[in-house]
Amino acid sequence: MALDKNGIAKRIAQEVNDGYYVNLGIGIPTLVANYVRDDISVEFQSENGVLGMGPFPFEGEEDPDIINAGKQTITTLPGASFFDSAMSFSMIRGKHVHLTILGAMEVAENGDIANWKIPGKMVKGMGGAMDLVASAENIIVAMMHTNKRGESKLLERCSLPITGVGCVKKVVTNLAVLDITEDGFVLRERAPGVSVEEIVNATAGKLHVPDTVPEMNI
Repeated sequence: MALDKNGIAKRIAQEVNDGYYVNLGIGIPTLVANYVRDDISVEFQSENGVLGMGPFPFEGEEDPDIINAGKQTITTLPGASFFDSAMSFSMIRGKHVHLTILGAMEVAENGDIANWKIPGKMVKGMGGAMDLVASAENIIVAMMHTNKRGESKLLERCSLPITGVGCVKKVVTNLAVLDITEDGFVLRERAPGVSVEEIVNATAGKLHVPDTVPEMNI
């Protein structure tokens, strides 16, 4: 059975280590803060100027002045800080963030990512995506494996305008966990109940399949 968005976020939360500073992109990545282990200390950063984000607030407890980069209301943890955009991007460009978790429309087998524009559709701008992919040394992408037409989003080469080149290290989809190596995608884990064959058929880029592919432990 394929994962839903929360399942993807829950699996990515396992990649977050104690002491990490983590930037969460818009979409599925924002859910990761809900699933990080209680026994580790993690600082979540949002590029609009927040360090120390917590889980999403319960209904009725939202504060409209406390939002993330996607304009969603958030909570903050004790010791959280607020600052201007210039300082936020100094953190990002200065490589002070250990892990960046982003959504994507396409990822290529060489680690290219396209996540900011579909030609012909109105877009306000790239936002912070280009800075994040240019500066981060550890990028995990959270995405659906295929689009609404059933076409693969894991490609030999991106067809949409590229945000960053050769920067993605790992992809977690509703079907699988894949590493990106010099030889293309490597299948590391599959979603519970999802077969290797399903993943192979849903992947357009070069995919290496080890002899044993365990199910995700979520």
